[in-house]
Amino acid sequence: QVQLVESGGGLVQTGGSLRLSCATSGRTFSMSAMGWFRQAPGKEREFVASISWSGDMIYYADSVKGRFTISRDNAKNTVYLQMNSLKPEDTAVYYCAASNFRTVFDRRGDYHYWGQGTQVTVSS
Repeated sequence: QVQLVESGGGLVQTGGSLRLSCATSGRTFSMSAMGWFRQAPGKEREFVASISWSGDMIYYADSVKGRFTISRDNAKNTVYLQMNSLKPEDTAVYYCAASNFRTVFDRRGDYHYWGQGTQVTVSS
């Protein structure tokens, strides 16, 4: 059974930073591409960032480019999302996702396993 557990969410003021973590178990993490998505109230779940199995291919949504950084530690089976210069429009539930593929981009259908999500709230 594949499990993804997100942590690190919370309440932060505009311009602040948070670091999300996603610990995985139950599959060979080092062979999986990983991604972060988010869903704001009343909106569809949207792509935030992805990282290939080796970490050499990284993609970001335009809305977070230059502010967010995705990374992974295969020794710890964990993927991270460093979020800087946060804005109120970044408020959402953030989901970690794992793929059976080694490289993926922004298609939700390419991700096969999902975490339960962690709430990020940015106050103005």
